[in-house]
Amino acid sequence: MSVAKITSDLAKLGNQMLELAHNFENSDYAPAFEKAMQENAWFTPDSIRLSFQSIGRSLSAEKITHWLANYTIEKPKKIKTIGLVLAGNLPLVGLHDILCVLVSGNRARVKLSSKDQHLYQIVSELLVKIDASYQNQITFTDHTIKEVDAIIATGSDNSARYFEYYFEKYPHIIRKNRNAVALLTGNETQHDLEHLATDIFSYFGLGCRNVSFLMIPKNFDINRLFESFAKFSKVIQHNKYANNYDYQKALLLLNQEPFLDNGLVLLKEDASLSSPIAVLHYQYYSDIKQINNFVTLNKTKIQCLVSKTKWPFATYELGEAQHPELWDYADNVDTLDFLLNLNS
Repeated sequence: MSVAKITSDLAKLGNQMLELAHNFENSDYAPAFEKAMQENAWFTPDSIRLSFQSIGRSLSAEKITHWLANYTIEKPKKIKTIGLVLAGNLPLVGLHDILCVLVSGNRARVKLSSKDQHLYQIVSELLVKIDASYQNQITFTDHTIKEVDAIIATGSDNSARYFEYYFEKYPHIIRKNRNAVALLTGNETQHDLEHLATDIFSYFGLGCRNVSFLMIPKNFDINRLFESFAKFSKVIQHNKYANNYDYQKALLLLNQEPFLDNGLVLLKEDASLSSPIAVLHYQYYSDIKQINNFVTLNKTKIQCLVSKTKWPFATYELGEAQHPELWDYADNVDTLDFLLNLNS
């Protein structure tokens, strides 16, 4: 398939996803969306809408062209089967891997998470309606992936150890836990901090691109954070989030650990980048050198950094963590380059 054809097809997919984001409840796919929400309580209408909007916006013809311009894409001499083991913490969190396989001209054999079985079927149907040949390029399986030429698997640190052992004989990309970090300077406006709240609370904080850790300067007024979080006050009305909030608060009280609480999220001074649901870790810093050392030390644990300030390393604008572009690869590993090299 030519670059022009795949660009056109993915742009059509993006437009259709944007249309569904606007009114999926009344679409032909409404039953499938309803099943997705019934089987995963974290998949609320807002979360699904955010996912479809973000992916749809990334799949513009202009952005696809910019993305693919960095590669030499040719029809593979032999079509390979790429096994994909997808996570299910966010709606369609693994769709980018599927799109990369399609661009490379290979076939995707996809092991879906039990937490997200239906949304991928919707996207697959959209693609097949655009071009029926995609039906042969994407297959879903409930079984252990076998008879593939390469593997891309995403999971926790624990599951990654299993993946590395089980798939060691295949060319592979194995992804582990990562987190997003916000670097604050104290010069942020309240509007900026409201954008930060989006990075924290979107998808209830379940994603590797959700900010779970803050680096803040000494004497920073944390009450400013609490004020900015107000627009997400409805998350505490979600039963699973509220249960996590209550549980984590009880643990902190039982262990007599100090924390700050605004009835919505628990702030705890802790050096761990990974924080439980409804908990946000933070640390103070005193100078820029400390920030540089922190980023260097934790580069294999950080998925992305967000900040209003320009730093000598890559950052996203506040509020943009959950809107990666097509060329923003998970764990900074170029998935498409990996797949194209298999073809050579």
